[in-house]
Amino acid sequence: MKVGLGLPICDPSSLMTWARRAEAGPFTTLALLDRIVYDNPEPLIALATIAGATTRIRLQTEVLLAPLREPALLAKQCATLDWISGGRLTLGIGVGSRPEDFLAVGADYAERGHRVDEMMPVLKRIWSGRPYGDQAAAIGPAPARANGPEVLFGGFVPAAFRRAAHWGDGYLSATRVENTGPLFRAVEKEWAAAGRAGSPRLVGQVNVTLGPEDVVADARRAIRSYYASLADSYDVHMVTTADQIRSTISGFADLGADEVTLYCWARDPDQVNRLADFVD
Repeated sequence: MKVGLGLPICDPSSLMTWARRAEAGPFTTLALLDRIVYDNPEPLIALATIAGATTRIRLQTEVLLAPLREPALLAKQCATLDWISGGRLTLGIGVGSRPEDFLAVGADYAERGHRVDEMMPVLKRIWSGRPYGDQAAAIGPAPARANGPEVLFGGFVPAAFRRAAHWGDGYLSATRVENTGPLFRAVEKEWAAAGRAGSPRLVGQVNVTLGPEDVVADARRAIRSYYASLADSYDVHMVTTADQIRSTISGFADLGADEVTLYCWARDPDQVNRLADFVD
């Protein structure tokens, strides 16, 4: 099973160091979170910068809050990133859970799921090279991957599973491994019901940090800060020991995951080397 690395959002100045170390190691993907009302780097811009510092590792949004964006511009940005990176973009998409992000950009929080449903055919049409509409020609550049970058959907409700089956290449589960089995199976059921060939790509995610007590404590502060407004509705769990990491990777493999992202919350780039020891 492939193993990706989630990049810390607390210190943007260190992202190039993380990326270069991961590129030199066994990791297959670099991932970045997305927020508006928070002190994090904008993921598409940050990943474009990382694309220039790497050559083989994939670049993933985990997840991009699509309803905060205008679809034509988003399609162009993603196609550009996929093109300049040589087809390395995986666009992880979610609807978002924090009303303040929507307030900041003037988007309707209550309609966020419906907006994603409306956006997906627009993105796919633009990436295919077809005209935008009756009064507008095609929007380039063409992505490196035919018909657009790989798309994964995140979320814990049936609508997310249906989007993965109808519009995506697979599904991303950002919850504990013990909660993920039913989510993966639900996506596979929707995939079959949609008449899709083959199987959906299944990706797990686990929050991790390794190291001395002060490093782990700093990482816990970072993750609590990021998820503060969701404390009552989101299971914020972080594994911090070698045994826990091995067990989690093995657990996702047993569920049929194609890849698991070790999302790191420590600011220390030495995390890359520590976590690399768990990758076959």
